[in-house]
Amino acid sequence: MCVNDLVVQGAEPLLFLDYFATGKLDVAAGRAIVAGIAEGCRQAGCALVGGETAEMPGMYADGDYDLAGFSVGAVERSQVLTGAGVAAGDVVLGLASSGVHSNGYSLVRKLVSVSGLSYEDEAPFAPGKTLGEALLTPTRIYVKSTLAAVRAGLVKAMAHITGGGLIENIPRVLPDGLGVTLDATSWTLPPVFRWMAGVGTIADLELARTFNCGIGMAVVVPADKADEAISVLTQGGETVARIGQVVPVAADAAHRVTVTGTDKAWHS
Repeated sequence: MCVNDLVVQGAEPLLFLDYFATGKLDVAAGRAIVAGIAEGCRQAGCALVGGETAEMPGMYADGDYDLAGFSVGAVERSQVLTGAGVAAGDVVLGLASSGVHSNGYSLVRKLVSVSGLSYEDEAPFAPGKTLGEALLTPTRIYVKSTLAAVRAGLVKAMAHITGGGLIENIPRVLPDGLGVTLDATSWTLPPVFRWMAGVGTIADLELARTFNCGIGMAVVVPADKADEAISVLTQGGETVARIGQVVPVAADAAHRVTVTGTDKAWHS
């Protein structure tokens, strides 16, 4: 997640540090956690240069721990992606997410409670996996594929779809007076989101304002370079969809992101 936040600025992640705190260190759990962090760094092409492991008896319940981290990246000042060049008619590409990613888990936990399932039960939307395993599918790391597109001069702006979902993240990279229209029929809503929407009777707009809904990264490209960008991103291992376009919006518009076709695509 940290490195995805860097790459939307056009920055290459250079290093990562972690912080792991617990009441009493479980060596096996700690080893597994560090191995996972190291794998994430390999995927991002950055170095795991250190971190902090803290044992604090009495501060955590048995088996509980606190995990955090941060990453540092670099980009030439003249090449920072600011979104200033985004214009009406530009195309929005969506890169498929691997699942819920790292946001919205307060609501996820509430929905699991409402469902009556335990985390050890089989996931209704992922046969063969427990609910806990399915919900904790690691966040996809988009660094190498998106940097290739950036370096090819194909990208005007990128939005990492985290807390706030599609509705609140994409406007962050758009100039004033611009918004986007997204076509929900252009990509597939993953089963995990269908399940959560059903359990919680979540309205489409609220779903799109809370979760990534299957799009982990939105990439804004010129219309005449969309096909080339799709090719570069696909070669980098991404599942890419042309999900919408940039449009003019009123200064007082309630929402700068409009998602159409959800009644057909998300409820069929």
